[in-house]
Amino acid sequence: MKNNAIYIVLVSFFALLFTSCNTHKKLVYFQDEINSTSEDNASNYTPIFKADDLISILITGDDPEVTIPFNLDPSGSPQALNNGYSSGNIERVGYLIDKDGNINMPIIGMLQVKGLSRNEAISMIQEKMSEYISNPIVNIQILNFKVSVLGDVNRPGTYKIPNERITLLEAIGLSGDLNITGNRKNILVIRDIDGKKEEFRIDLTASDLFRSKVYYLEQNDVVYVEPNNAARSNSTIWKTSGTIFISTVALIITTVNLLVK
Repeated sequence: MKNNAIYIVLVSFFALLFTSCNTHKKLVYFQDEINSTSEDNASNYTPIFKADDLISILITGDDPEVTIPFNLDPSGSPQALNNGYSSGNIERVGYLIDKDGNINMPIIGMLQVKGLSRNEAISMIQEKMSEYISNPIVNIQILNFKVSVLGDVNRPGTYKIPNERITLLEAIGLSGDLNITGNRKNILVIRDIDGKKEEFRIDLTASDLFRSKVYYLEQNDVVYVEPNNAARSNSTIWKTSGTIFISTVALIITTVNLLVK
């Protein structure tokens, strides 16, 4: 009788230990080794202009007076516009890239910028400006670069990104990280590519995410964190573990009472 009771206690203890380890494993990021070259493919990331991007173009040169007609906002000072986003900043006056990828600049007219990187667009505009301005300097910024983080996170919302460069992990950090019920192994990133929505699935527990196409997010990307199975069944990891723990403790107490008798 005593041997059986001891056996039950040991089995219960190891069952509780296994459950705790399994729960811990589901919550930990980057469970495999992170290779130092993991980010090589994304390290040179630069945004590509898309339709509906709002961009500011500030042009300067040797003679500031000559550049005035070419600038929508010659002073470069931000305008107090309400952008309507949860983490918004004041915006500058800018050019909205139309559905065909064009902007209409003063004097030089229509320019195709969709599909260009910042450096490519700057080179093109500088070449145009050189016909009118001595030593033109062109500065371009995306004013409505934003990403949305939705689902099982602490602070879901849409976030303005002033430096136009953000990783998936940084976006999750902005949202306050995943709730404990968030599924870390199946993060969904939705991206607009040439007018079509494409989906990418990311496992935060694996270092492969550093080599993913969506490790660096693009403007208007949507990150969705789905709840795990426990949350879907109106439970949580903690409640599940707590129930097992209480049941195990009760079993141990009962077993100890049998041994004492």
